[in-house]
Amino acid sequence: MRKTLQKAAISAMLATLLAGVAHAEPHPADPTKGGAGGRIIRVTTLAKAGPGSLAEALAAKGPRTVVFEVGGVIDLGRDTLEITEPFLTVAGQTAPSPGVTIIKGGIDLKTHDVVLSHLRVMTGADGQAKLSGWEADAFSTVAAHNVVVEHCSFLWALDENMSASGPRFTGNSVAEWRAGTSHDVVFRENLAAEGLANSSHPKGEHSKGSLIHDNATNITFYRNVWAHNVERAPLVKGGAQVTMINNVIYNPGHRAVHYNLMNLEWTGHDYVTGEITAVGNVMRGGNDTDPGLPFLMLGGDGDLKYFGKDNRAVDRHGNPLPQFGRYGETKARLITAKAPMTDVSRYSVLPSGEVETSVLQTVGARPWDRAPDDIRVLFFVAEGRGDIIDDEKQVGGYPHPVATFAPFVEADWNLDTMTPKSGRYPGQKAGAQEKLSTRDAAMRQP
Repeated sequence: MRKTLQKAAISAMLATLLAGVAHAEPHPADPTKGGAGGRIIRVTTLAKAGPGSLAEALAAKGPRTVVFEVGGVIDLGRDTLEITEPFLTVAGQTAPSPGVTIIKGGIDLKTHDVVLSHLRVMTGADGQAKLSGWEADAFSTVAAHNVVVEHCSFLWALDENMSASGPRFTGNSVAEWRAGTSHDVVFRENLAAEGLANSSHPKGEHSKGSLIHDNATNITFYRNVWAHNVERAPLVKGGAQVTMINNVIYNPGHRAVHYNLMNLEWTGHDYVTGEITAVGNVMRGGNDTDPGLPFLMLGGDGDLKYFGKDNRAVDRHGNPLPQFGRYGETKARLITAKAPMTDVSRYSVLPSGEVETSVLQTVGARPWDRAPDDIRVLFFVAEGRGDIIDDEKQVGGYPHPVATFAPFVEADWNLDTMTPKSGRYPGQKAGAQEKLSTRDAAMRQP
């Protein structure tokens, strides 16, 4: 009886969490509603391109919401999906179980007013030789603006797992530079994990979490997990402005959060001071973390204005780590701000001691219907396990689920929020979603 009550309590708690944050309901701080109010476009095939494909839906013009009547794997064959048409919502939560996973490629978002939800992107080396030149991001904005990326899982990138990028210097003033690159982007409840280290990237080691390129502004990371990346959780470049709230960084290698305005990249241009507001974040060392690694490191020549509050940094044994450190003997200054440089009151901010338990419950694609690799990564974060990898084969390789099909019934969904009227998502499961062997599963039967 006691076990039954415990299971019921856990299921009720998970349902409450999912109801609160596991869908595409607009957030007060969101810079866009994407394609809300536009036409519905159905994805009916897992083909890379052609009629009924995701690529065709992304290329369509006008306000639109993309829903899925198919679940499974879309193989890009070492290509990249480009999003160039604005006013778009991609609702991966509508797919039948196991949801939609993109492999052997990534997504470049090159437009504005886009909401992307509940997709998995697992790029991978796909057998390419080390240093051979295959260097795809799992996801990146490219001079995009007014974007929300939420509840996605980005694994095995050859460059960054999830980034905001674009040209450094478009125009003749700081305001024009910032208008010409990515700005007003929210990354919420995403998993960015296992960037491949010594793989096919032409520069060599390139296990990177997130790059916020020079002069990108109003970039927000809220309740994300970076796990098993050598660096960039995130790397904020010259003049960029970033807000970090209640994120988890696990097993960073050589750097966690870092800022770097490089003189080599700014020759002929006046420096611009960058800004980072960081509140209630957690960094925890793992098997690959350098001893004594600080939460924030400063490199390069440009100054950083920084507000930090209640950020927790510990090694793999729970011992405190420094909040600040440097790399490079340069003139960069850390300027301490007395107050947040963005309005964090728009967000529900947890104390850092509560962040890990809360975020691991809800982060990533389809937390009610998790993929095996998401389960593996998140359980390893909770258990203090896992490593930085060089190839997806080290952790089992690409998934091969059987394709599934189910009609999308508009009457069953709240189309303004893309949430099911019943409160139950496709493939929703109750309780913990452990990945168990046959023997372990048998041993857990009552």
